[in-house]
Amino acid sequence: MKKTAPSARSAAVYLLDQVLGEGRLMSELVAGGALEALAPADRARAQRLAADTLRGLARADRLLSKHLRKPPPLPVFNVLRAGTVELAQGGDAHGVVNEAVAIIGRHPRHNRLKGLINAVLRKMAEEAPAKWNDLRQPGLPHWLREPLVEAWGKGPVAAMERAHFEGAPLDLTVKSDAEAWAARLGGMVLPTGSVRLREAGQVSALPGYESGDWWVQDAAAALPVQVLDPRPGERVLDLCAAPGGKTLQLAARGAQVTALDISERRMARVAENLARTGLTAECVVGDALEHAGVYDAVLLDAPCSATGTIRRHPDLPYAKDGSEFGALIGIQAAMIDHALGLLAPGGRLVFCTCSLLPDEGECQVEEALARHAGLTADRAALDRPGIAPEWITEEGGLRLRPDYWPDLGGMDGFYMACLQKG
Repeated sequence: MKKTAPSARSAAVYLLDQVLGEGRLMSELVAGGALEALAPADRARAQRLAADTLRGLARADRLLSKHLRKPPPLPVFNVLRAGTVELAQGGDAHGVVNEAVAIIGRHPRHNRLKGLINAVLRKMAEEAPAKWNDLRQPGLPHWLREPLVEAWGKGPVAAMERAHFEGAPLDLTVKSDAEAWAARLGGMVLPTGSVRLREAGQVSALPGYESGDWWVQDAAAALPVQVLDPRPGERVLDLCAAPGGKTLQLAARGAQVTALDISERRMARVAENLARTGLTAECVVGDALEHAGVYDAVLLDAPCSATGTIRRHPDLPYAKDGSEFGALIGIQAAMIDHALGLLAPGGRLVFCTCSLLPDEGECQVEEALARHAGLTADRAALDRPGIAPEWITEEGGLRLRPDYWPDLGGMDGFYMACLQKG
């Protein structure tokens, strides 16, 4: 590409090129500075357009296929896809088409295809808004859908796919007075105490952000700390702490928190969030499997497939293929064993993953209970506001899925269990 001032649309297309062409995750691209040249509002627009395009990719491709003899080169295809999705959502046809043509016009290899962009997107301006909602619900790729159907059944997986396509509202964890903040921000208080905003826009521009009165955290991700139930003054280790939402929760509850993560860059983000919210924790960069110490409680949000977060990270099914999941399962088991060794007598470990795969949740806890004599799953710890009894699993954990709370906007897929050391 020739050097030119980026726009939200061109940045969205770049994100699509990287996800679909290079198998990279959007979160890594953004953290690496891919959108730094944009103003904050345009960064949000770029990420939103890229995410919406990935959610609706199957529908966009179906509409476009009628007007393409063969798939064009990926950069051209992605411009058409993003344009189609934006037009389907009611975007200004003149602006969408003109900028799409300009984006390809600047491409050194594909600028000769400006005419194709112009012709096809003008047809999409007529067809996409009228036909979009009649098209089939986009589904998960087979590599992920098959194990999920085996675990949960076809009906629940179809409901999860609907939740993925609808995307995720913005959830906040507030320091205090959730009702007041929900009223001020035009949101609602969820049964578990998080504040949910249907339309948020630029997060950093919302009241309470600069003053540190709240932080962004999916309602499901806020539950492990509630299950751990830290007491003031307790020594609590937050393993794999970044980006820090759980660290902030622990600190706000008065615990003496040690936050550990292997990534220096990600731990710097935790420190920034602590500074913004005026909360205190010891931040340590290190390997979770090498950390030493004695703690009253450990929160282990283990590295996992992140398959529970697709409603807010629709790039994941395209950037991954499941090949690394076996290694992650082995790491999770090793981390559970090491974390249990860091507990004082009678201490407790909350193990959690943002995964929909039982191998990364229910099975891990079943196997840990079998490996460690005297270890028990504390079912009483799961008795928290908003938790439905049917979410509690046979081995004593808590299973959350995107299709839960369908009338409230869903939740991330999560698993957690509180393990009590004898």
